[in-house]
Amino acid sequence: MHRRDALLAALSLSTVFIAGEANHFSDARAAGAEETPFDASTVREKARALAQQPYKAPSEDLPPELSDLTYDQYRDIRFRPDQALWRGQDLPFQMQLFHRGFLYKPRVEMYEVAEGVARPVRYNPDLFTFQNLQRPQASDLGFAGFRLHAPINRPDYFDEVCAFLGASYFRAVAKGQIYGLSARGLAINTGDPKGEEFPLFRGFWVERPRPGVNAATVHALLDSPSCAAAFRFAIRPGASTVFDVESTVFPRTDMTTAGIAPLTSMFWFSPLNRAGKDDWRPAVHDSDGLLMASGRGERIWRPLNNPRDLQLSAFGDVNPRGFGLMQRRRDFDSYEDLEARYEKRPSLWVEPIGDWGEGAVHLVEIPTASEIHDNIVAFWRPKDPLRAKGEYRYTYRLHWCDEAPGAPEVGRIVDARSGNAYTPGGRLFVLDAHGGLLDKLGSDAKVELNVSANQGEIRNPVAQRNPETGGWRISFELFPGNARAAELRAEMKAAGEPAAETFLYRWTA
Repeated sequence: MHRRDALLAALSLSTVFIAGEANHFSDARAAGAEETPFDASTVREKARALAQQPYKAPSEDLPPELSDLTYDQYRDIRFRPDQALWRGQDLPFQMQLFHRGFLYKPRVEMYEVAEGVARPVRYNPDLFTFQNLQRPQASDLGFAGFRLHAPINRPDYFDEVCAFLGASYFRAVAKGQIYGLSARGLAINTGDPKGEEFPLFRGFWVERPRPGVNAATVHALLDSPSCAAAFRFAIRPGASTVFDVESTVFPRTDMTTAGIAPLTSMFWFSPLNRAGKDDWRPAVHDSDGLLMASGRGERIWRPLNNPRDLQLSAFGDVNPRGFGLMQRRRDFDSYEDLEARYEKRPSLWVEPIGDWGEGAVHLVEIPTASEIHDNIVAFWRPKDPLRAKGEYRYTYRLHWCDEAPGAPEVGRIVDARSGNAYTPGGRLFVLDAHGGLLDKLGSDAKVELNVSANQGEIRNPVAQRNPETGGWRISFELFPGNARAAELRAEMKAAGEPAAETFLYRWTA
């Protein structure tokens, strides 16, 4: 069982259409399900009130036939596409639900919002097919999450665009992509020795889409022992799929380890770091680097690592312009995997809206022995704790994309490799970069290359034009001596101005 399947086990299943069957969503509404007023502040007020109460975990009670499902058994529970909400109504989105079971036992309340009114989406086992499993007899089991479909790749077919399933995780794709890394509502105690706290989305209020409007709006209520929070997602699928996110956090306790706009991905190995990886493929990862645009305008590229021991990094900043986990290699030859198709996995860029103040982008790299585990986490952590009884708002934009939006003035580091140096005891690093200012430099241009390490010695730094790519190649050697780790930094300048992204990397023995 692969991580990419386990996290969204019911996704990408074969379509089952049963002609002539009633739509049980419509039946539930016609039956007079209770309605409650709803406006932009409804979920925020719910979160504020919830934070004043002691935390109570959601129900995980399930009937015996569902309580201990295996992965394969859970995949046998399939939502019936002909039962999708808004199907056949000439609207730009359709919604399908996930059944509870397997890893997804907590009950998540679901509501449809229309004309200022919220109506509960009622569970009905007839919304699902169960293959060889016993059909549940209970009529009020509820749901585990949902997914939205829209015509993203061609106008006559509703592709899956995003899914919210498990804790506070959600995923999305842009045109031509397949699922890869995930986002989360909040990260709490990530990488902490005492253990991580996983907040849960307790309920979703999904607004009925409007004809001809390529945007879906989702409101979510998050809960955990440390806090409650309200989220509003405005989702616009396309060549890049964009989520405009408005979040308000109400701490129950002082939160010193909160992670804002967290991203979670998988990195096993790449040409820069494949020591001990006996695998036929050139690289295996959903993301290969952390990209940052600092508040002072510096663009930083930090390739990911699969270390022997847990590694925590923090990159201090004030009012960051953006950060994200990128998948930069976009050609099949970089992976050679006909099943996983890593070249089609999204990059995910976080664009803060407004001033976020002082804090740091945190990167957590967890050792993994295979590709089935998400082992990379990145998020923003404010310098000051989120205090109990307070209220904290963060607005940002998530770009599910091939590359971070905008055209940076500096060149991008598109590849990094490492191997033994020509002199014993050293490590050779070779970087390739192109684009931006680099493309304007002639082969005889005078460039300044600054390479440093906090441990060991740097030798033979060279920057030269690469006639095969039209870009530039940077190389240098690290001689670590007795050091077990070294923080590397490489900067390339022309006429005193940055010509390429700043390269950062933590080498470990």
